[in-house]
Amino acid sequence: MAGAREMRLRMRSVRNITQVTRALEAVSASKVRQAQVAVLGARAYSDRAAAILESLANQPGDVRALHPLLEERPVANIGMLLITSDRGLAGAYNLNMVRMATKFWKEQTVPVRWVTVGNKGRELIVRAGAKIVSEFSSFRRSPSFAEISPVARTLLTDFLAGTVDEVYVASTDFINTLKLQPTIFRLLPMTLDKPGNPVAVRSGAKQEYIFEPSAAELLNEILPRFVMVQVFQAVLEAQASEHSARMVAMRNATDNAMEISASQQLAYNKARQLAITSDLLDIAGGVEALSKAAVQPARVNSDTMVLEA
Repeated sequence: MAGAREMRLRMRSVRNITQVTRALEAVSASKVRQAQVAVLGARAYSDRAAAILESLANQPGDVRALHPLLEERPVANIGMLLITSDRGLAGAYNLNMVRMATKFWKEQTVPVRWVTVGNKGRELIVRAGAKIVSEFSSFRRSPSFAEISPVARTLLTDFLAGTVDEVYVASTDFINTLKLQPTIFRLLPMTLDKPGNPVAVRSGAKQEYIFEPSAAELLNEILPRFVMVQVFQAVLEAQASEHSARMVAMRNATDNAMEISASQQLAYNKARQLAITSDLLDIAGGVEALSKAAVQPARVNSDTMVLEA
């Protein structure tokens, strides 16, 4: 059994870890609330942009021919945007996302070019042998649209130049604090009339509109902007998921540390009680030995005995 000093050092170490995890939990809880507000605000903008594209898709004629971002072509290369966190201590958040993205990658029959947001995902995907063409990291707590725009421009440039023929985004949807959903969706080419896509046409009667300027000019302005909005939305969703995962992970770590601290305190108390009992037994044995020695009669030496008259 460990000595009392070693046990005290362990208990102190666990208490220090508990303080750290509790502080990280509080910080993550604050960040989750801010990220949740940002996500809800971006969703409203994204839904409105999707409604405009939906109206264009419902018009007579083939809208796909109006803009290269809608062009379907044979797939020779795929672009993949992987969004993870810059820091760890978030449970299985990064690992789940990279695992899903890696599975998708292995299922493809054409080369995949990776663009990463976040250091953790980049490190994991590099170990798997992925080809990373661009990487982004160190975004602040609530990144602005302008800060995320270079990520979307990288994807748009590769697609319009023909470097890649499809672009997918691997991110995590923030549903609630306890439910995070890793997902992969196709960003480019954009699809306006297939269910399950961000700008899918809803059921209902089609109504013809007169556009000013023309539908082609509107698409030329709206589609690149909408791609940026989709990337911005994915980053915000991933950040909210990261903070939520870290908050839950730190809460579990705090609970586990407190359980370990309680068990170590109990073991320390038992060891201390055993040591005190052992000391008391030794003292009682010594007292008993001394008392037995005191009651024994003293030996008298006859040669030195002096008799008084």
